[in-house]
Parts: sequence; structure tokens; C-alpha cells
Amino acid sequence: MALSSTKVVRLTFTTAVGKTFAITIDNPKEDLQLTEAMAAMNSIIASDIFLTPSGALTGIRDIKVIDTTTNDLYDPPQA
Repeated sequence: MALSSTKVVRLTFTTAVGKTFAITIDNPKEDLQLTEAMAAMNSIIASDIFLTPSGALTGIRDIKVIDTTTNDLYDPPQA
């Protein structure tokens, strides 16, 4: 039994046809600021490095830092 915690930042973009595309990054720095995240997203959009089924990334839709705690109540025996 173990308690574990994970943190990610999810960057969500709009695409050329109005759909969304998300990138999830593990272990963001503790003091991540909105301006830093937006600058990174604008750089990703400008570089046009992602090929999505919905076309190019065209804008910023959402930025979320997600902190998850998991309480593993049962660990199966090791073989």
C-alpha cells in the first residue's frame, strides 16, 4: 500500500478546424507562471511542429496544472 502524488501541466490548443489538441507535460516546475506557459504555447504555435488530424495549432484554449494523489490500497504478491 502506498500513497503517491503526480503533477502535470496540460496545454490545450485550438486547431485550424476549431477542434482541440492537448499536450501533457510531467513534473512542471513548482512556480510555473501563466506568462511562462503562454510564451511556451505561443512558441509551439509559431514553430508549427505538430501535425494533427485537425490541422495546424492556431491558438491557446486552456492551461491547467493537475495534481493527482493515488492511494494504492492493495499490492498483488510478487511472483
